Amino acid sequence: MTAMSRWRSLLILGLLWTGESAGFPTGSEAGGAEAVAAGALESSGTPGRGQRARCAGCSPELCAEAVGCRAGLVPDRCGCCLECGNSEGQPCDLDRTSGFYGLCGPDLKCTLDTSDLSRGEVPEPLCACKSQEALCGSDGKTYENICKFREAELSSQALRFNSSGPCQTVPDIKRPPANLVTATGDSAIFPCEVFAFPMALSEWRRDGDDVILPGDDPRISVQSRGGPLRYETSSWLQIEGVTLGDAGTYRCIAHNGLGSVSASADLTVLGQDSGNMTDVDASLVPLSTAETFPSELPGEYDDYY
Repeated sequence: MTAMSRWRSLLILGLLWTGESAGFPTGSEAGGAEAVAAGALESSGTPGRGQRARCAGCSPELCAEAVGCRAGLVPDRCGCCLECGNSEGQPCDLDRTSGFYGLCGPDLKCTLDTSDLSRGEVPEPLCACKSQEALCGSDGKTYENICKFREAELSSQALRFNSSGPCQTVPDIKRPPANLVTATGDSAIFPCEVFAFPMALSEWRRDGDDVILPGDDPRISVQSRGGPLRYETSSWLQIEGVTLGDAGTYRCIAHNGLGSVSASADLTVLGQDSGNMTDVDASLVPLSTAETFPSELPGEYDDYY
């Protein structure tokens, strides 16, 4: 965060604190608070009440047309013309003066981002979509929220709202398992992330074997959880104490009531006497087991269980 943005954040927080300590006054008291805010904005070089007075002679017919606005249109600082609103994740003005950063689009609200508090950063106001409910477009795609849908409408005039909630779809494997090379005695881990609505069930098989893993082998385990994104499921196949007999092709199969899809990966096992792995394609070797199968899953998975 730059020194200027930190100063601006401190100013905004100070104005908020002033309002809270006074109980958010109304009427004449509110006018006094607005005067303080306007004076602070003017002293910082941002248009305040004095500069707003020069907006009195508004001529809407002279306003330039705002085009390509991803987040929709909002009033400018004079309240005369329309300009592009700020999109999701962009800085914004909490006090609606449109002095520093501008206003959020119609489907968004300006909120303080507190995610940096743990690092000692000063929170900044950012635009966030008012609704986080998914919706289905006429193109058969699921949009995370209404704000994402509005942005997509700019690129496709034929796009229409279809229904609330995600589109019903055959599972889509967003992260398929990758080929893996390991040595005997090590562990092998294959991840598989699937998007679907209704939610998909995932299972693992080894090509040439009809048994659904893990079967009765105590060295093999399968774990599944929701996430990392909404309407996604993540599954892992883990083989401990790999032997030469474990080499083969492993397949992640995801299915719901609309259909099924699968993705496979090869496991190559090297004996302990194989020496170094200079002859093995380095792209097949994961950087570390911890990177493919973390001992602690990220926090976003917790919202699903």
